[in-house]
Amino acid sequence: MFVWTSIAHIATPLGYTGFSQIPNEAAVLSAAQSAIGGEPGLYFFPWVDPKDPKAMEKMQALGKTNPSGLLLYRPADQQTGTEMMPMLIKEFAKQFVEALIAAFLLSLTVLGGYISRAGFVALMGVATAIATNASYWIWYSFPFDYTLAQMITEFVGMAVAGLAIAAIVRPRRA
Repeated sequence: MFVWTSIAHIATPLGYTGFSQIPNEAAVLSAAQSAIGGEPGLYFFPWVDPKDPKAMEKMQALGKTNPSGLLLYRPADQQTGTEMMPMLIKEFAKQFVEALIAAFLLSLTVLGGYISRAGFVALMGVATAIATNASYWIWYSFPFDYTLAQMITEFVGMAVAGLAIAAIVRPRRA
């Protein structure tokens, strides 16, 4: 699973599908630094207080006259999240936990054939790929090509993991 996602992000277009360069990036970065300063975070704009009883009305009105989006922002002095080795360790740990959960759930089934056991894990990949990625597309307007690329990466990763897990986890007796 980890090997596949590494290949997908490094050697295929899946890793950067849906991303675009900001036109006049220097001006945008300067404005962001001036406006946000040293406070890292995930910013949603235009902002409407979710506790406001008229939040939906205000958001619809702002949507008619303003652009909208999400901005993940880290100031230059807080770029610890971009160091490659800690990112790879975290990604491996996440995928290892995913594979352990898949193996545990597979162990609870009575699926006998290798292909059906591998397919069970692959279907978990479909579920996990849809769970977050489709919601980001629906609610936050993530680009469809980005969403599809992430879903493919997740599904193939779980399908590959399923091949290994199905070989290791033996079926339960009915």
